[in-house]
Amino acid sequence: MATAVATLGAISSSCAASISIRCSARARVRVGVRASVGMATSTAAAVVPAVIVGGGRVGRMLQDLGDGRDVLVGRGQPVPADLDGPILVCTRNDDLDAVLEATPPSRWKGNRLTFFPEFLLLFPSILDFLHFDLVFFQNGMMEPWFQSKGLGDAGQVLAYFAVSKLGEAPVDGKTDTNPEGLTAAFGKWASAVASRLHAGGLSCKVLDKEAFQKQMLEKLIWISAFMVVGARHPGATVGVVEKEYRSEVASLIAELATAAAAEKGLTFEDGIEERLCAYARAVAHFPTAVKECSDLESLIPSMSRHSNQLFPHNLTQFKWRNGWFYSLTQKALAGGKPDPCPLHSAWLKELNVI
Repeated sequence: MATAVATLGAISSSCAASISIRCSARARVRVGVRASVGMATSTAAAVVPAVIVGGGRVGRMLQDLGDGRDVLVGRGQPVPADLDGPILVCTRNDDLDAVLEATPPSRWKGNRLTFFPEFLLLFPSILDFLHFDLVFFQNGMMEPWFQSKGLGDAGQVLAYFAVSKLGEAPVDGKTDTNPEGLTAAFGKWASAVASRLHAGGLSCKVLDKEAFQKQMLEKLIWISAFMVVGARHPGATVGVVEKEYRSEVASLIAELATAAAAEKGLTFEDGIEERLCAYARAVAHFPTAVKECSDLESLIPSMSRHSNQLFPHNLTQFKWRNGWFYSLTQKALAGGKPDPCPLHSAWLKELNVI
């Protein structure tokens, strides 16, 4: 133990280090620590081999950006236990439980150094880098699910690039307010993900937790606001919502941003409405009505059986998107407080969603 502590004491906060701690003849723990602040600056860095879970458009694109050493894992297949590096999860949100079950606990559970409590007391910040090999590319509010699974500060990517069809080149998510690009990564493998994307000519910022959370919430507000307003005007694309129903979506953006900021104790940068509308202009052809859900009652007990006809947004995603804001409404009302999202609630009721 003394040797391990002495070894770690030599880690410099400005460089990457790899530490091997031999616990016994049968156990060996390798801890990868990488300090990365701000946006990655080198596009020539070698691409770190990864396990890629999900063979859809994003998963295949990430594999194409690799150097041939990646392992692609399809639906129902186990995640290899003997490969180091990130595990890039590119499935639908509702498949995440199955992905976790197929992933060896040693790759995501915090049990690698729990037998060294003194070590953790001396270096508590290293917990952020110990065991979170999973990197999630999903949209929406992931925090409740992370917490329920003990994932803590799991790695995430906010993917603002678009892949229209399997095998096609991705289109970067750059807007007139953010010409540098909006895609961002957070966590242990953030720099590795950024280097992979940079190798394919895509932008990607490496952010700390607070900055990433703000950007994640902005994207959540974007999809929640534009889908609800679009549902009120059947057939409207994202671009039509931004151009013809700007006042509606602006009011909802302001309301959801205020509620999210209060819940998380943070302050968004000025200009959130313009940033989100700029992104809408960049993806103006995106529909606000997608495939229907066959099991609506499993999402919200009070949901109408006919709500999928009135609210064509993909309700299988409700709990990951608008559902989080509705949970803030439920919590406030249960505590005898005013609804923090009255407009959002009113429009959900109008659409027979709640």
